[in-house]
Amino acid sequence: MRKIVLTFGLIAGAILSVMMLITIPFHDQIGFDKGLIIGYTTMVLAFLMVFFGVKSYRDNVAGGSVTFGRAFVVGLLITAVASVCYVATWQVVYRELAPDYLEKYSAYALEKEAASGATEAQLAKKRQEMAEFAEMYKNPLVNIAFTLLEPLPVGLLFTLVTAGVLSRKRRVEGTALA
Repeated sequence: MRKIVLTFGLIAGAILSVMMLITIPFHDQIGFDKGLIIGYTTMVLAFLMVFFGVKSYRDNVAGGSVTFGRAFVVGLLITAVASVCYVATWQVVYRELAPDYLEKYSAYALEKEAASGATEAQLAKKRQEMAEFAEMYKNPLVNIAFTLLEPLPVGLLFTLVTAGVLSRKRRVEGTALA
């Protein structure tokens, strides 16, 4: 199981990491809204590896049959490996390649608020919230936790669907075992 988890998890992690590294230099041209779409589309494509990994486990290790629980565990481990790759890449990008990312995001968020008709008081409140978040985000553990929250729900969803689709009960002489 370890080989399958690492293989498919690292493939998914590589997809996530490479796409992040490709898009970050063009972030000013892409923008935050399109960047969000590109990022989550990449996550969907990367987490297809959960399906292929669980299928490989079922077909090559488990003898063609896997329970929902075992499929879920394999998928969750693949998701964990891919998510760790994503977080590690972001830590390098944030610290070395885009240290001004949070300032740019804050400016974007304030601009978006102003465009939606926010009052000066609302803008001041938003500025304060963004400043507090920026201060909190300097803590590496907080940064890691927030970054992990980006791919994890997508991977978890893929894991649940994959476990449901690929789990099979073993059949002996035409009857299902409990």
